[in-house]
Amino acid sequence: VVLPIGAEDKFTGVIDLVYNRAYVYFDDKTVRDNYHIEEIPENLKAEAAAARAKLIEEVAASDDALMEKFFEDPDAITPDEIIVALRKATINMSVVPMLCGSSFKNKGVQLLLDSIVAYLPSPLDVEAIVGTDPRTDEETKRHPSESDPFCALAFKIATDPFVGRLGFIRVYSGKLDAGSYTFNSRSGKKERISRIYQMHANKQNPIEFVGAGDIAAAVGFKDVRTGDTLCDENHPIVLESMTFPEPVIGLAIEPKTQKDLDKLGVGLGKLAEEDPTFTVKTDEDSGQTVISGMGELHLEIIVDRLKREFGVEINQGAPQVNYKEALTGTFEHREVFKKQTGGRGKFADIIFEIGPASSKEVVGLEFVDVVKGGNIPKEFIPAVQKGFASAMENGALAGYPIDAMKVTLKDGSFHPVDSDALSFEICARNGFRHAAIKANPVIMEPIMAVEVVTPEENMGDIIGDLNKRRGQISGMESKGNARVVKAKVPLAEMFGYVTVLRTISSGRATSSMEFSHFEAVPNNVSKEIIEKASGKFKNEDE
Repeated sequence: VVLPIGAEDKFTGVIDLVYNRAYVYFDDKTVRDNYHIEEIPENLKAEAAAARAKLIEEVAASDDALMEKFFEDPDAITPDEIIVALRKATINMSVVPMLCGSSFKNKGVQLLLDSIVAYLPSPLDVEAIVGTDPRTDEETKRHPSESDPFCALAFKIATDPFVGRLGFIRVYSGKLDAGSYTFNSRSGKKERISRIYQMHANKQNPIEFVGAGDIAAAVGFKDVRTGDTLCDENHPIVLESMTFPEPVIGLAIEPKTQKDLDKLGVGLGKLAEEDPTFTVKTDEDSGQTVISGMGELHLEIIVDRLKREFGVEINQGAPQVNYKEALTGTFEHREVFKKQTGGRGKFADIIFEIGPASSKEVVGLEFVDVVKGGNIPKEFIPAVQKGFASAMENGALAGYPIDAMKVTLKDGSFHPVDSDALSFEICARNGFRHAAIKANPVIMEPIMAVEVVTPEENMGDIIGDLNKRRGQISGMESKGNARVVKAKVPLAEMFGYVTVLRTISSGRATSSMEFSHFEAVPNNVSKEIIEKASGKFKNEDE
């Protein structure tokens, strides 16, 4: 719907093809409307006329009445008719309006905002939101009306230095007043909303209430997380929650000075609240604080925010990949746990089969109890299950967690005096340690979906470099004058890739990367990981 006037440092404005006029900008960031509306430049008139004809043709194809008018006289179609037809086609997803501009120079931004209002759907243009009633698990709907019960989604948590913790909410139905209560369907608790703000960039305007279709920021939450549903206590609903991938890269950090230790804890806590893909934990073996996220850049930004927003300077270790372990075979094992001290002893005896989960959808422990005849009393079975579940946190090969496995408890025995729940829990943990190593365990590594946009002359070098990184090329396509290379590459091989890519392409190629899936590592790499985890591996560079 627009054409650029010039490009890069000579980008001076845009041609609005709907109204057939030019927006020419001048460099003054202090002025909101830093443009003049002018005639289309002479040298672009032919290009603009061709582009406008194509626009009208596409828009007319989505509207029968406009199509008739188009065949009679295309020039008779008015801008208002184009906008109405474009809006209709955008809402039914048959058309995507494309605009251009430069947010840095504040050029084209006003036209973009006008287009958002003109073409994108209002809450009234889309169907009612569908959720689940937590009391009955039945599907329930909320219409975009203030007469329906209140329902909103908390889609972002942010910490403001002056206001405190802000929960950004998108209201789907009903109305919420400042100072009133709302119900969090995840926690099952009521939350008092002390203040509600309408957000304008970094300014907050206090408002009395928020209604259906609005987006606002609320203050006063005690326990709210990204993706929580807020609703009327008498009409509870759970909206489809957001799914966040698990972190794939970890970094050990510590404050540069001991006095910053408390500030670091506060800062990490607030950042983890805001970002569900960022986690913080303390390594039990080393006592180090390990932060985990979705990639090197993610953790770099976290470290930068700690310095900027919380005033904490930190030392950091080398990034570490978050590996996992998985069992690929099954193994039957008998584990007997005996401990005799002066008084009452400990005794447990279990026979079980351990192996991979029965389907890819299973997460965690799949526990099957087939013990007959009361050979293991029923009250001890949960302890066995608990023992196996806790043992999954440390795999048999290198101590990495196991995401899913199946344990079938087949038989066992007990002692009427010496057996108790703790004995069977310890027995299950020991049994896992001895049996898992025989169930063909493998180490799983995160595989990233990498996309590189490069000039054609560098494509061969880039593909060669990705192959060296154990990458598998999954596709190649053209995008304008550039080539797009798509590949699946292990995260462990992608550290420092941006620097290498700049060198290969003289700074002209760009790359993006997101988590794809976990996959078993090759044997030679697996051996290296296991040796490193057990402290035997000596890096030549060290």
